[in-house]
Amino acid sequence: MKHEPIKGRFSGKVAVVTGGAAGIGRAVTEELLKEGARVAFTDLSDAGTSTAAEIRGLGPGVLFLHGDMADETFCRTAAERAQAEFGRIDFLVNNAFAFTAKALEATTADWMRSFTAGPLAFARMVQHCVPAMKAVGGGAIVNVSSISAHIAQGNRWTYNASKGAVNQLTRCQALDLSPFHIRVNSVDPGWIWTNETDKAANQAGGGRKKWDPIWGKYHMLRRLGQAVEVARPVLFLLSDDASFITGTNLMVDGGYLAMGPEGLGETAVFAGST
Repeated sequence: MKHEPIKGRFSGKVAVVTGGAAGIGRAVTEELLKEGARVAFTDLSDAGTSTAAEIRGLGPGVLFLHGDMADETFCRTAAERAQAEFGRIDFLVNNAFAFTAKALEATTADWMRSFTAGPLAFARMVQHCVPAMKAVGGGAIVNVSSISAHIAQGNRWTYNASKGAVNQLTRCQALDLSPFHIRVNSVDPGWIWTNETDKAANQAGGGRKKWDPIWGKYHMLRRLGQAVEVARPVLFLLSDDASFITGTNLMVDGGYLAMGPEGLGETAVFAGST
């Protein structure tokens, strides 16, 4: 697969991306830089420093902001520093999210982490970035949600409930921000190869080579996605090509949610078959 950047599409624009040191967030940051945007990205990990050094040559400007999205002060500071550094904010990609997967045993602290470093952080970042967007006449926001927002999965009350909140938050934000020419959408990725899925595949033994076709059977395309395959749809939603799209959840899941219980149908026996 080949994904060619549209050179100059976001020239003069500034984006804030949360959780940009790795995975989907890094892919979004890189693709925005390639298309001419200046990008301020946040991350809880110190790895953001090395990421910033590695990608700086891709575009006109990059700023790394180290902090925890669960910290309300950091959310405000991140927006303020991005505007101070680059003079404006046009786009926000809410990506950083706490992966807390617990059920009956979930504590109040688990629930609080899921929401404060999840949909609440998304809401705070919008609150703090919107004034800068209004000052330049509008903008676009993409919230990274998940297929987990739509389905039941074992032992994942905290994560799935908080992702479900993201989708409803997106719709409400889209409605309230429309008078200011700010569009808000979300993307719902399926299984994507990131550091976490790599770690799981290596712990299970065999790595990507073994587990991509196995886990791939959950998707119509029979494989897991790459981070850039989420980044490109995010850029579409930020762009003028999506100028009449708001309040929408875009499935970037390789057909995961469209399949029924028969899966790929490889072993299903249907009525009337011989």
